[in-house]
Amino acid sequence: MPIPSAPVPRPRNVLDLTFVLAAALFATQAVALQPLITDDTSTQGSGGNQLEVSLNQSRITTRGVSDRSGSLAAVYTRGVAETVDLYAGGVYVHLHTGGGQHEARGAGNPTLGGKWRFLDATAEGTSAAAKLEFLLPVSNSAETAGLGSASMGGNLTFILSQDLPFGAIHVNASAGRLRYRASGNNPDSTPMRLSAAPVWQLTPQWRLALDLGAQWVRSSEQRVRTGFVELGAIWSPNDDLDLALGVIQTADNQNPRTRALAATAGLTWRFR
Repeated sequence: MPIPSAPVPRPRNVLDLTFVLAAALFATQAVALQPLITDDTSTQGSGGNQLEVSLNQSRITTRGVSDRSGSLAAVYTRGVAETVDLYAGGVYVHLHTGGGQHEARGAGNPTLGGKWRFLDATAEGTSAAAKLEFLLPVSNSAETAGLGSASMGGNLTFILSQDLPFGAIHVNASAGRLRYRASGNNPDSTPMRLSAAPVWQLTPQWRLALDLGAQWVRSSEQRVRTGFVELGAIWSPNDDLDLALGVIQTADNQNPRTRALAATAGLTWRFR
């Protein structure tokens, strides 16, 4: 699930805002522990498969004006080794911006990526992984509409997971690059994120999670910091199926401040 707030500097007009919202949806396609923003170190194992589908809705408010975005995302993951996954994802984006004056819908940036768990769980229950992700370009017209970026982008995330008596905690540190062909309106930017998510194993079927973190976005024009908190629940009726719900609240450090409220629902199916 993405951080539903601006990963590029604050927009100066309605079309700029559509870029902000679309960029915020890119992370929807990333392989993560649904419904969380923070990922864990798990992989599918050699020959394992995973299909993830998520529906996301967010409302972003600045100066009392609310803009809405939604997305439907799907990710297919294949385990090519016991500790290596490759994945591909796509997302359909729907934007209502400028107080409803601008609307756009269509495919966002496709994603290709991989995860490598380079440290299997130790006797103390510690594991570590790295995830590399590429955002493939959309068309120039789709970028103009605010659906994505017409240039290649990417993200690198380091992941640490620690088993604990109540469940586990996962920590992420990531850095990426967002690039736009229409750079006059949307300068290229470098988003960075730190986050941590304790997950409580309440019963064999139910998990409860709290995801906390911050994202910093640097460009030639601005520095934006966005903090977020998410409460998520995961129900696993069996070992191969997860159903997840999450609610996310964010706020940035700008003046006036931009706040966002988002909800996400996801399904994860593992098979061979």
